[in-house]
Order: sequence, then structure tokens, then C-alpha cells
Amino acid sequence: MAKIRGTVVIDTNRCKGCDLCVVACPTDVLVLGNEVNSKGYNYAQQVKPDECIGCANCGYVCPDGCITVYKVKI
Repeated sequence: MAKIRGTVVIDTNRCKGCDLCVVACPTDVLVLGNEVNSKGYNYAQQVKPDECIGCANCGYVCPDGCITVYKVKI
């Protein structure tokens, strides 16, 4: 049976750091980083890319549509 791995792409310029994606992630792949974007917000970052399961919970809860989730069979 193929294993599925996911990856998260975040549009950091649109992210306002609301933290909803971080809370929604069941595998704690996302965190709010220390860096700020051009609008002055701390934006979400993927810190454990190998643990992403591609569930897309983060993308569903993002109010600004900043997150795209890709799934790959390995």
C-alpha cells in the first residue's frame, strides 16, 4: 500500500498570522515563525515537512486562502 506524504505551501505575503492553521494541524507541522512579512505579521511556516500527512486541515481553516496542500504517493 502506498504511503501518502503531504507538503504545505504558504503565501507568506498574504498570511496575517492568525494561528488557525497551527491549531488545526494534527501532526504539529506548522508554527508561527519569528520573521515578519511585508505587512508586519508573523507568518506560518512548515517546520516538520516529513511529518505532513496531507490532510489539508490547515488550508480549510485559513480565512485568507494562503495555504495550498499537495499530496504525493511514495
